[in-house]
Amino acid sequence: MSGTELVRVAVDAERCIGGGQCEMLEPEVFLVDDDEAISSVVGSGALPRPRADVVVHRCPGAAVSIVEPQRPSE
Repeated sequence: MSGTELVRVAVDAERCIGGGQCEMLEPEVFLVDDDEAISSVVGSGALPRPRADVVVHRCPGAAVSIVEPQRPSE
């Protein structure tokens, strides 16, 4: 099941350089604003973990990250 695990992605606007790699790789999840040249997440931001890993590693500004769910305290 690890290949189909869905994770959420986020964009750090402070680090985003507007390179557009995220939008090119996952146009249903990312949108680069033409005026601001900053990427944002569209919709839920959910991707299968392997695809999210590709986007994270290809981001030239290291602005895309995987949002890990918080585990409840025991």
